[in-house]
Amino acid sequence: MPDMTAPLKLGANLWNQHTDWPGFRDAMVRAESLGYDSLWTWDHVYPIVGDPEGPMLETWTAMAAVAALTTRATIGHLVGANTFRNPALTAKMITTIDHISNGRAVLGIGAAWFEPEHTGFGIEFGSGIPERLRWLSEALPIMRGMLDGARPAATGPHYTATAVRNDPPPIQAHLPILIGGSGRKVTLKLVAQYADMDNLGNPVDAIPDAEAALLEHCRIQGRDEKTVVRTSEIQRVVIRDDAAEAWRIQDTILAHNHAAQDEVRPGSGSVNRSRAAVGTVDDVFAHLAPIVESGYHHLICGFPAPYDRESMERLATQVRPRLEALIAR
Repeated sequence: MPDMTAPLKLGANLWNQHTDWPGFRDAMVRAESLGYDSLWTWDHVYPIVGDPEGPMLETWTAMAAVAALTTRATIGHLVGANTFRNPALTAKMITTIDHISNGRAVLGIGAAWFEPEHTGFGIEFGSGIPERLRWLSEALPIMRGMLDGARPAATGPHYTATAVRNDPPPIQAHLPILIGGSGRKVTLKLVAQYADMDNLGNPVDAIPDAEAALLEHCRIQGRDEKTVVRTSEIQRVVIRDDAAEAWRIQDTILAHNHAAQDEVRPGSGSVNRSRAAVGTVDDVFAHLAPIVESGYHHLICGFPAPYDRESMERLATQVRPRLEALIAR
């Protein structure tokens, strides 16, 4: 099991788009062997960065297999799409992954956002973000209750449950929930109410305002804000001795994913430079250090297919010790 008291945690978020199972599997196993504390992938059924036309592994079945192939790192989804599944079924599924992993599962969940995959698969998308957040607010007490051994009941309007059981219960006494998103009014309120972890994107400029909102929601809820683990998603990491070479390689990786640098597609993921930690070891450290100094000590770093081995290794062996020293100062 990961050291839950470690001052810094490093996660690997391996993109499940434009890949195959052997490559994805081997990269997950490699990340754990390099000491990454957590393993993640997206919960999407169409590619979300670049062209949505292309191959995409289904995340829950893939991560169940990853759970069986690993022994130490936590297993999660960054983040689960609440719209895709009934919340009681979601709680059952993450509980099963907790058993497969011997108590290493994290339930990542969010309101969902990518309309084309909902339309294509015939999944209800709702009228907009406010409605999907209302659905998430209904789903969370069902999931939290089931994971904690209660038999929650719900009468809608969107979800119903009748004294729903979760047998066997998770191996963990308290299986953690991570909520992704930085919405000040609703999402961070849900974090204060139900989550053990939050997840914000970078750059660091967005953190202070989100932090202030989270602290206020925790105060209103009577929640000790120190019990919320702060995590930050770093969309891509590429490290080389020469910064220009690192950017060239990351552009090659993006081309493999049918995406172009600084491309923004309506309703799709952005690959703009502000969300990437690319360059030399010094450059990547300089990108990540302000996030760590802001109190976000669990960095979940993205590695698109074909999963650059050198960057994964150098982040774990050369950048991580410097970030740990920054916390220890």
